[in-house]
Amino acid sequence: MTSSMVVPVIDVQNDNFKELWPTMVLAIKAASFIALDTELSGLGNRKALLAECIEDRYKAICNAARTRSILSLGFACYKKLENKDDDDTYLVQVYNLTLLCSEEYVIEPQSVQFLVQHGFDFNKQYAEGVPYLRGNDRGVDAHGMNMRMLFVELLRARKPLVLHNGLIDIVFLYQCFYAQLPDKLGTFTADLSQMFPAGIYDTKYATEYELRFAASYLEYAYKKCKLDNSKSIEAGGGRHLFLEFCKYSGPLSNYVDYRPCLAGFSPDGLLNVCQRFSAYGWCPNGSQCPLSHDTDLIIQHNEKKKKRKRKRKNSSQGKVEGAPMSKQPHMELKQDQVIPDKDTKPPPLTELVDGAQAQGPESDEKLKTKVEEGNGVREPQAVSPDEEMKTQAVSPDEEMKTDKEVERNGVSEPQPLATPDAEKKEESKRKKLEGGTHRAGFDAFMTGYIFSYAATLTERVGKPPSSESWLPECLNKVYLSGKSVPMHIVKSTFSKSFKAHLHKMDVVWGKGVVSKVEGTV
Repeated sequence: MTSSMVVPVIDVQNDNFKELWPTMVLAIKAASFIALDTELSGLGNRKALLAECIEDRYKAICNAARTRSILSLGFACYKKLENKDDDDTYLVQVYNLTLLCSEEYVIEPQSVQFLVQHGFDFNKQYAEGVPYLRGNDRGVDAHGMNMRMLFVELLRARKPLVLHNGLIDIVFLYQCFYAQLPDKLGTFTADLSQMFPAGIYDTKYATEYELRFAASYLEYAYKKCKLDNSKSIEAGGGRHLFLEFCKYSGPLSNYVDYRPCLAGFSPDGLLNVCQRFSAYGWCPNGSQCPLSHDTDLIIQHNEKKKKRKRKRKNSSQGKVEGAPMSKQPHMELKQDQVIPDKDTKPPPLTELVDGAQAQGPESDEKLKTKVEEGNGVREPQAVSPDEEMKTQAVSPDEEMKTDKEVERNGVSEPQPLATPDAEKKEESKRKKLEGGTHRAGFDAFMTGYIFSYAATLTERVGKPPSSESWLPECLNKVYLSGKSVPMHIVKSTFSKSFKAHLHKMDVVWGKGVVSKVEGTV
């Protein structure tokens, strides 16, 4: 199994937003791709969000975005490091922004309950949230440091945008930080194709149709990728994924939240898996469910099922196009959104997107010996021009030399054999922890990990980052719950760009640039 690690997440609030601005902008500009995730105050009518007609579905999400708000935004910047042998190594920086909409908005009780259960601090949000206004620009300094200008920096960077079950995310991002949403879906997708020329990728779609995992909610997909990567490293050969993290010191260290990603240990056969949680990532009984919601155990059981199937089948099966026939359409909501499925979330604000506990990445010390590679966590080496972002981060104070510090260095201490009573206590403890690890920043990190692992499998990542080199089969395809085909982010010859979008693009690129290049005016 994979080993433990600790992921540093920088918490951003109103009181340190300007101080951290240069760091965030540098991370965005230097990234090879950027993964995003949001926590929302609500989603409105769940039935309408899963309407059969995609146009109707879009209108329902627009209504939610115009009346609800983004409470938290997480983004993870993955910078591919060159000269790292034949493997793919990324320097990762993760940010979790607490936000506060400065106008009236709807907040749903379900959402509040879900978020509080998962450790969201509403006192902190109302006291320290970074303010913003929805819709078109109003009273905003075009050259100031605010959420709208941070989103502009994201657009100017022209980096691939990675989401998980991301339709709701991009609709909310457009409304909250960009401009008033257009009424028609065709106009919206046309705008997106101009806003993100390097492409939009949905790891929910990649997990279902490319990786073909048994389940595709965020936590499951992340842990499965992490496990498969570790197995590949142990087996040797092929391309492997390794991550490095900045080590923060000085004033920055005060803003870093080190999130432990514990190694999965599941006693064989002692715990029964909740089949509903196993398939969809959420369970209506929540923590009261008598069955296990341990994702590591779920993956372990699925792996055993797979082995048994292989034994039964002597003949190899041909490649089947499309999603596995056994897949059942289901709605997923983001953990922070309310819906039995952002993908892995309980009925409250999960993910029409994906729910999941945040866990960490893995990277390895590939230099010197490869003894610690199975870990996946590699400490950054001496600063080089390629590692400019590390200059602002040095090792955190060498506090408690406990197992956690060892884990942070990528070394996992052997665990004592667990007794049945100890195992039950551990399972109970895990279920409690389930509620405290969820953060938009963590979800963004996990989303980026899935994407980088999937890209490693294509053996294309060695090329310069471009829309051609990142999972071409998934380029500009956004997962649609309950549908066998994705939503394509393209500009139709029959659709025109929204006026508010054209005005905003003038702000991003300079007046008249978009109309001349795109011929939209």
